[in-house]
Amino acid sequence: MVAQLTTFAFHGVEARPVTVQVQISGGANHFAIVGLPDKAVSEARERVKSALCAIGLGLPAKRVTVNLAPADLPKEGGHFDLAIALGLLIEMGAAPRDAADGFAVIGELGLDGSIAPVAGALPAAIAANGRDLGLICPAACGPEAAWASDEMNILAPKSLIQLVNHFKGVQVLTPPAPGAAETSCDAPDIKDVKGQESAKRALEAAAAGGHNLLMVGPPGAGKSMLAKRLPGLLPSLTPQEMLGIR
Repeated sequence: MVAQLTTFAFHGVEARPVTVQVQISGGANHFAIVGLPDKAVSEARERVKSALCAIGLGLPAKRVTVNLAPADLPKEGGHFDLAIALGLLIEMGAAPRDAADGFAVIGELGLDGSIAPVAGALPAAIAANGRDLGLICPAACGPEAAWASDEMNILAPKSLIQLVNHFKGVQVLTPPAPGAAETSCDAPDIKDVKGQESAKRALEAAAAGGHNLLMVGPPGAGKSMLAKRLPGLLPSLTPQEMLGIR
């Protein structure tokens, strides 16, 4: 049998799907990772081995092959660790065969079995949501990933043993809440403007109706001053709108 999981390779802000295939077969004791991995991905075998030992599991003395498909897509970073470890747990029978069904997986493992935060949690969550998948990610990345969708299923364990216990039903991981958005509290207020009644009325109409606004006048007439106060008249952005403008 071959365990298959979904993860992502990052190219800029784009998250490209990658299939992680894990197989334990007969033969000499060997751990190979193929599929155009960089040095950080190749070193995952040492982190995965140590993390499994930390939770009381050892790899069998057999041949372990991990394939990252598509093979011609470069794989960079340490966020493939968790998907590889989960594939091994499935192949070893320590996790249910369908444990990762419906999920994409990202996360870097520590030698003690902890799951370290990784870059790209939000792009990964958006890409997973677009494929109707949930996301398994580090606990520190959960609030960031939760911005992708209110209805998305996200598991954010702090350690590998927490994830195993969740799949066994011993421990239930609660979905993370979206992190607080950064807001500016020092935006100028339109109430500070004295006079300019026609211009203020135009700002209010543009903000209320979502209209375009053209300001024409000589230098010092107050165009920039009024324009700086327009954001204060607009309603709060939805999470999707915030993602679109940041």
